[in-house]
Amino acid sequence: MRIILSGADVFTVNGFQKCDMAIENGRIISFSPEISAGDTVIGAEGLNIFPGFVDVHTHLREPGFFYKETIKSGTKAAARGGFTTVFSMPNLNPCPDCLENLKVQTDIIEKDACIEVVPYASITKGEKGAELSDFETLAPYVGGFSDDGKGVQSALMMEKAMQKASSLGKIIVAHCEDESLLRGGYIHDGVYARQHGHKGICSASEYTQVERDLALAEKTGCRYHICHVSAAESVEAIRQAKKRGVKVTAETCPHYLTLTENDLKEEGRFKMNPPLRTAKDRDSLIEGLKDGTIDVVSTDHAPHSAEEKSKGLKDSLMGVVGLETAFPVLYTELVKKGVIGLEKLIDVMSVNPAKIFGHGSSLEAGSPASFTVFDLNDCYEIDPSEFQSKGKSTPYAGKKVYGRCIYTFSNGRIVWQEKERK
Repeated sequence: MRIILSGADVFTVNGFQKCDMAIENGRIISFSPEISAGDTVIGAEGLNIFPGFVDVHTHLREPGFFYKETIKSGTKAAARGGFTTVFSMPNLNPCPDCLENLKVQTDIIEKDACIEVVPYASITKGEKGAELSDFETLAPYVGGFSDDGKGVQSALMMEKAMQKASSLGKIIVAHCEDESLLRGGYIHDGVYARQHGHKGICSASEYTQVERDLALAEKTGCRYHICHVSAAESVEAIRQAKKRGVKVTAETCPHYLTLTENDLKEEGRFKMNPPLRTAKDRDSLIEGLKDGTIDVVSTDHAPHSAEEKSKGLKDSLMGVVGLETAFPVLYTELVKKGVIGLEKLIDVMSVNPAKIFGHGSSLEAGSPASFTVFDLNDCYEIDPSEFQSKGKSTPYAGKKVYGRCIYTFSNGRIVWQEKERK
């Protein structure tokens, strides 16, 4: 069946073009000012078509924690947010540290996922930091290796992991956190923490491990990707490492680009790891995004149950959801305010992660028809009760944003359709 999307502004490899786009048998077959023949014609005048977003940092929670999220609910949330590929983090039960454990997850993905899901394997067995996972056996089936949720505390263990990953052509995806510097903290060690009697997490707990790992990546030649960068010092360390030729890429998240400790409230929906930091940190991240130091925006979508997030800043679990809010929040706060251009936002949410990790597609003839269709003029308030995700905890609840996902296609199939154009 041939489907025509007519009259949209399409983000092709040659930039935005107002045209009709034809898809058939799961692939894009042509672009033209006007295509008349099609079994189904979808009027897309006034809409924008982007290559499907790629989230390289998603917690789908299954297997092991299905009460927080499932692969079915998580990928539906991703589709609603315009994502056609997500990389699933390995802090699961069983932990994907061997092929047998990985298969538990991939069997569910094959059965329940509505978009592409690429699993990570853990760097160490059980993410315990003591012994490397079965890299050789796992490598062909995973997008990389990560112990996300905790940093690898031993420099020697991380060096061994980088050597092994480099020999296999795989990427190390690192949560950077020196646990010796945490001191029981749970929000940023700044003004808000001092004024409200909270224990703080210092920025050094992140950037000292970033600096350690950059030196190891330089030594081993490993491809190295840094998760959820939040601190100004980390941005500068990455910038300098790139100038030296280190094979490093880095991500940050929408909340670090748009919120600071000044936005904190005594609610669990403002608690994540790393924590919201200062305006200086936020500005450094934005500058890093603009100059290419930060390559990717990920969501770090981390759903928990309502009970787990109802215990305030001190006692709630860390993590917020983000798949269904990432694009509209960034479009509203960065693009509409002139901080970055729309093309840059598409680069860091789609083009760059696809290039770095080898999953995702572009909008050109012959490519898989995996794309998303947005109405950038649609203004609405974020309502967590409408989320497809089981997780509802977001610092953006009630926020007025622009940009609603109308359709998402995965390999030619409609996996999300807004029921009513508003």
